[in-house]
Amino acid sequence: MHDWQDHFDALGRGIIIADTAVRALQFWTSDGEMRLFPTSVPLTDDLTRRGYTEVVEKRVNPSWAPTPAMRERNPEWPAFVPGGDPSNPLGTRALYLSWQYYRIHGTHDTRKIGRRSSNGCIGLYNEHVESIFDLVPLGTQVKLI
Repeated sequence: MHDWQDHFDALGRGIIIADTAVRALQFWTSDGEMRLFPTSVPLTDDLTRRGYTEVVEKRVNPSWAPTPAMRERNPEWPAFVPGGDPSNPLGTRALYLSWQYYRIHGTHDTRKIGRRSSNGCIGLYNEHVESIFDLVPLGTQVKLI
Protein backbone atom coordinates (compact mmCIF):
# COMPACT_ATOMS: atom_id res chain seq x y z
CA MET A 1 0.00 0.00 0.00
CA HIS A 2 1.06 3.57 -0.66
CA ASP A 3 0.66 6.75 1.35
CA TRP A 4 -0.84 9.44 -0.85
CA GLN A 5 1.54 11.98 0.75
CA ASP A 6 4.47 10.19 -0.93
CA HIS A 7 3.05 11.12 -4.35
CA PHE A 8 0.91 14.28 -3.95
CA ASP A 9 1.05 17.53 -1.95
CA ALA A 10 -2.66 17.60 -1.03
CA LEU A 11 -5.76 15.41 -1.31
CA GLY A 12 -7.57 18.06 -3.34
CA ARG A 13 -10.72 16.56 -4.87
CA GLY A 14 -9.38 13.05 -4.30
CA ILE A 15 -6.52 10.82 -5.33
CA ILE A 16 -6.16 7.56 -7.23
CA ILE A 17 -2.91 5.61 -7.25
CA ALA A 18 -2.84 2.58 -9.55
CA ASP A 19 0.13 0.31 -8.94
CA THR A 20 0.73 -1.89 -11.98
CA ALA A 21 3.31 -4.07 -10.18
CA VAL A 22 0.96 -5.19 -7.41
CA ARG A 23 -2.18 -4.84 -9.56
CA ALA A 24 -4.06 -2.68 -7.09
CA LEU A 25 -5.82 0.69 -7.10
CA GLN A 26 -6.08 2.93 -4.05
CA PHE A 27 -8.69 5.67 -3.98
CA TRP A 28 -8.80 8.43 -1.38
CA THR A 29 -11.81 10.73 -1.07
CA SER A 30 -11.23 14.43 -0.44
CA ASP A 31 -11.77 13.81 3.30
CA GLY A 32 -9.10 11.08 3.44
CA GLU A 33 -11.19 7.89 3.32
CA MET A 34 -9.21 5.22 1.45
CA ARG A 35 -10.49 2.22 -0.52
CA LEU A 36 -8.38 -0.53 -2.06
CA PHE A 37 -9.28 -2.62 -5.13
CA PRO A 38 -7.63 -5.37 -7.21
CA THR A 39 -7.08 -4.45 -10.87
CA SER A 40 -6.15 -5.73 -14.26
CA VAL A 41 -3.12 -4.04 -15.81
CA PRO A 42 -1.62 -3.73 -19.30
CA LEU A 43 -0.37 -6.91 -21.02
CA THR A 44 3.14 -5.57 -21.53
CA ASP A 45 5.35 -2.75 -20.29
CA ASP A 46 5.26 -1.04 -23.69
CA LEU A 47 1.46 -0.67 -23.30
CA THR A 48 1.85 0.73 -19.79
CA ARG A 49 1.90 4.48 -19.28
CA ARG A 50 3.13 5.75 -15.95
CA GLY A 51 3.02 9.16 -14.34
CA TYR A 52 0.53 11.82 -13.32
CA THR A 53 -2.82 12.46 -14.96
CA GLU A 54 -6.37 13.26 -13.83
CA VAL A 55 -9.98 12.23 -14.36
CA VAL A 56 -11.43 14.42 -17.12
CA GLU A 57 -14.67 12.60 -17.95
CA LYS A 58 -16.95 9.93 -16.50
CA ARG A 59 -19.40 7.73 -18.37
CA VAL A 60 -22.08 5.23 -17.35
CA ASN A 61 -22.28 2.27 -19.78
CA PRO A 62 -19.62 3.74 -22.08
CA SER A 63 -19.37 2.68 -25.68
CA TRP A 64 -16.02 1.34 -26.89
CA ALA A 65 -13.99 1.50 -30.06
CA PRO A 66 -10.50 0.03 -30.33
CA THR A 67 -7.62 2.43 -30.83
CA PRO A 68 -5.80 2.42 -34.17
CA ALA A 69 -2.94 0.43 -32.58
CA MET A 70 -5.40 -2.15 -31.22
CA ARG A 71 -6.97 -2.55 -34.66
CA GLU A 72 -3.51 -3.19 -36.13
CA ARG A 73 -2.77 -5.88 -33.54
CA ASN A 74 -6.29 -7.35 -33.63
CA PRO A 75 -7.99 -6.67 -37.00
CA GLU A 76 -10.72 -9.21 -36.13
CA TRP A 77 -12.03 -6.96 -33.33
CA PRO A 78 -15.24 -5.01 -33.97
CA ALA A 79 -14.88 -1.34 -34.87
CA PHE A 80 -17.45 -0.34 -32.22
CA VAL A 81 -19.28 -1.88 -29.26
CA PRO A 82 -22.23 0.03 -27.77
CA GLY A 83 -22.53 0.71 -24.05
CA GLY A 84 -24.43 -1.93 -22.11
CA ASP A 85 -23.34 -4.74 -24.44
CA PRO A 86 -21.90 -7.65 -22.41
CA SER A 87 -18.98 -7.87 -24.85
CA ASN A 88 -18.00 -4.24 -24.16
CA PRO A 89 -14.54 -4.28 -22.52
CA LEU A 90 -15.22 -1.04 -20.61
CA GLY A 91 -17.89 -2.64 -18.42
CA THR A 92 -20.52 -0.52 -16.71
CA ARG A 93 -18.50 2.60 -15.82
CA ALA A 94 -15.42 4.40 -17.12
CA LEU A 95 -13.24 7.17 -15.72
CA TYR A 96 -11.51 8.88 -18.65
CA LEU A 97 -8.00 10.18 -17.99
CA SER A 98 -6.31 13.20 -19.56
CA TRP A 99 -4.13 10.79 -21.55
CA GLN A 100 -5.82 9.88 -24.84
CA TYR A 101 -7.19 6.31 -24.90
CA TYR A 102 -6.45 5.63 -21.21
CA ARG A 103 -9.24 4.74 -18.78
CA ILE A 104 -9.97 3.25 -15.40
CA HIS A 105 -13.01 1.11 -16.08
CA GLY A 106 -15.05 -1.91 -15.16
CA THR A 107 -15.09 -5.25 -16.93
CA HIS A 108 -17.65 -7.97 -17.54
CA ASP A 109 -14.79 -10.49 -17.83
CA THR A 110 -13.88 -10.99 -14.18
CA ARG A 111 -11.05 -13.38 -15.12
CA LYS A 112 -9.00 -10.33 -16.15
CA ILE A 113 -8.74 -8.84 -12.66
CA GLY A 114 -5.39 -9.55 -11.01
CA ARG A 115 -3.73 -10.21 -14.36
CA ARG A 116 -1.85 -8.56 -17.18
CA SER A 117 -4.78 -8.46 -19.56
CA SER A 118 -5.46 -4.95 -20.86
CA ASN A 119 -4.27 -2.88 -23.79
CA GLY A 120 -3.22 -0.02 -21.50
CA CYS A 121 -6.15 0.66 -19.18
CA ILE A 122 -6.64 -0.17 -15.53
CA GLY A 123 -9.59 -2.52 -15.08
CA LEU A 124 -11.78 -3.09 -12.02
CA TYR A 125 -14.64 -5.42 -11.23
CA ASN A 126 -17.84 -3.65 -12.31
CA GLU A 127 -19.10 -3.54 -8.71
CA HIS A 128 -15.88 -1.85 -7.57
CA VAL A 129 -15.87 0.88 -10.22
CA GLU A 130 -19.59 1.42 -9.53
CA SER A 131 -18.87 1.81 -5.79
CA ILE A 132 -16.49 4.75 -6.37
CA PHE A 133 -17.93 6.24 -9.57
CA ASP A 134 -20.12 8.86 -7.86
CA LEU A 135 -17.36 9.62 -5.31
CA VAL A 136 -14.72 10.43 -7.97
CA PRO A 137 -15.18 14.03 -9.13
CA LEU A 138 -13.73 15.43 -12.33
CA GLY A 139 -10.25 16.68 -11.57
CA THR A 140 -9.38 13.76 -9.29
CA GLN A 141 -5.60 13.40 -9.30
CA VAL A 142 -4.29 10.10 -10.66
CA LYS A 143 -0.86 8.49 -10.65
CA LEU A 144 0.02 5.25 -12.40
CA ILE A 145 3.16 3.63 -11.05
